Amino acid sequence: MSFESKEQAEGYWKENLKIMLKLLAVWFVVSYGCSILFIDQLNEITFMGFKLGFWFAQQGAMYVFIALIFIYVKQMNALDKKYNVEE
Repeated sequence: MSFESKEQAEGYWKENLKIMLKLLAVWFVVSYGCSILFIDQLNEITFMGFKLGFWFAQQGAMYVFIALIFIYVKQMNALDKKYNVEE
């Protein structure tokens, strides 16, 4: 991976940080918000026979985290193509 200029490398890094911050915000909301902060409100809803807060704490968060990995890979591949640094 090599960039044509320092400005291009800085632009790539800025866009990479934006992607990571967005995905980390989702991660935080799901892991901390759905499993701890909003658990009482979510437990009033049932999902697949389980209270939704319990489901998020036990299984739902993992599904979201796996989805975040695939979203990150897809967005980084698109970013690599945009800056012509794909492998």
